[in-house]
Amino acid sequence: MTTPDAHEVAKLISGERIAMFTTTAPQGTLTSRPMALQEVEFDGDLWFFAERSSRKVGHLDAHPEVNVTVGSGSTWVSLTGRGTVVDDPAKKRELWNGGVAAWFPDGPDDAAILLIKVEGSSAEYWNTPGGRVATALSFAKAKVTGQPYDGGENETVRL
Repeated sequence: MTTPDAHEVAKLISGERIAMFTTTAPQGTLTSRPMALQEVEFDGDLWFFAERSSRKVGHLDAHPEVNVTVGSGSTWVSLTGRGTVVDDPAKKRELWNGGVAAWFPDGPDDAAILLIKVEGSSAEYWNTPGGRVATALSFAKAKVTGQPYDGGENETVRL
């Protein structure tokens, strides 16, 4: 990632711990679930731990295209990309942390767990500097002036 917009996506994702991970089931329905992000340093790829026998892993076999949404009170990122299953013991140990241990108490060498790597291809973000207070003020200004609400920055970027 070298573009300023891609760096903005990295900045908005940095520090976020939970994302909504959306896959497509074999019959075509979308399924979203909250998952913990495992790598804070965003370089276009996101990492998640998963149980080998989980539905999301089966979904990736049928449809590897995924969406990952990360948000806070003032920023949102919707990232699209390709999800792949990675069974790499060294990478599991590298990404292992106490939060993962709560879900997988047998440790990073447990054969029942693996990683999902999402290689981002594009992202759209919304950023409202100043958070909820700025948003509330912008709503009030729009109502008083009759001008449309300005929701802050909104950009779509290639990763």
